[in-house]
Amino acid sequence: MTVEYIHDSDGSSSSSPQTPKSTAKWASSLENLLEDPEGVKRFREFLKKEFSEENVLFWLACEDFKKTQDKKQMQEKAKEIYMTFLSSKASSQVNVEGQSRLNEKILEEPHPLMFQKLQDQIFNLMKYDSYSRFLKSDLFLKHKRTEEEDEESPDAQTAAKRASRIYNT
Repeated sequence: MTVEYIHDSDGSSSSSPQTPKSTAKWASSLENLLEDPEGVKRFREFLKKEFSEENVLFWLACEDFKKTQDKKQMQEKAKEIYMTFLSSKASSQVNVEGQSRLNEKILEEPHPLMFQKLQDQIFNLMKYDSYSRFLKSDLFLKHKRTEEEDEESPDAQTAAKRASRIYNT
């Protein structure tokens, strides 16, 4: 990230970070969207309306699971993921192939990538299905418009006026 320094008429400087608009990052890839907490929040809102929020929740739970080091914690999280998303009695069951082959025995000897194939299936489901609809949704487009309006806010005009005052004196 580059930081630009703007010198005010009184000689002091203020920094303004130049970051790409979040909606532009989100639109570039599902990976970028999922790396941004605000992007995840908006995507979850959208998926909730589509009755498929469990997909992103499962994906996030698997990401968290892969970072778990402690064996006991890993067992607990593996069981939680299984019971929440994969078992036939799951409260937020995800629709993945092979979930029936993942039985509870595997939970006793968990390893960081034990859910990887299922997570990849859900990622692809989101990427080729709900993500493209999200980018066309009112929720995304409204956020994008708000960002664009913020960019044209009075603060930007003030900087331009300040610059013209400095150079016209």
